[in-house]
Parts: sequence; structure tokens; C-alpha cells
Amino acid sequence: MKEIIPIASDHAGYELKEEVKKYLSSKNIETKDFGTFSTESVDYPDFAHQVGSAINRGDFSRGIVICGSGNGVQMTVNKYPNVRCALCWNEEIAKLARQHNDANIISMPARFVPTELALKMVDIFLNTPFEGGRHLRRVEKINKLLE
Repeated sequence: MKEIIPIASDHAGYELKEEVKKYLSSKNIETKDFGTFSTESVDYPDFAHQVGSAINRGDFSRGIVICGSGNGVQMTVNKYPNVRCALCWNEEIAKLARQHNDANIISMPARFVPTELALKMVDIFLNTPFEGGRHLRRVEKINKLLE
């Protein structure tokens, strides 16, 4: 079965989202665009929640969220118990997010990363496997709440 990548952004991330979609399409990877669909000002949670919810339900295995700083969308999707979203701003962070944290959503700050770097991070995020081992034990503790 072909993997489909859900993607969402706010107005600040809209143009980068469109570039990411074009890049993925050129790699024969389908996207499910949850919006926004213009640079008109919107509330980022309205779009990020859709990606977080879809990943949480298991509808998709990995996703992409983008806003101006990357923080707001990351905070929103990380409210879901089955989501591990990493805010990435360079290639090494994207690689480690997958290898060590088994991140299933990448968040990118559209105002702080150039398109070329964002596309490299997406490529790394989609092609880097989780290492497991000692990292699995740690990932399993993420949702374990301390009383």
C-alpha cells in the first residue's frame, strides 16, 4: 500500500507547505492536505489538530506540520497520545528525531528555514528508520505520566 503523508500549515507556513507538496509529488509520494489553502490569516490549531488526530487514530503513519515558528503546530499535535512530533530546524535534528525518538510528525518553522533545507529535512524524516534498542525503552516512557 502506498504511503500518504498528511500535511497542514497556517498562513505563515502555507507557501512552504506548497513547496513540500510539490517536492513529495516529484518523488511519487501522495499528500493529504488539511489546509490552510492561502496566506490569509488563520488559527493554526484548526489545521494542526486534523493531522494530529489522523496520526493518533492510525490513519497515517507519519505527517508534516508547518507554521511560522513551528512551535504552535507542534504543541497542538503533541496533545495526542500517539503523536511524537519533533520541531526540526536542521538536518541533524530531523535525523535524530527519527533515529532516537521515533517521531511520527515533523514540525518546521517556515519563517526560519529556507525551502531547500526544509525539503532536505522532509527527505531525511521520511527515509530515516527508528533505531529501536535503548531508544525504544525511552520512547515507551514518553506517555507514562508520573503521579
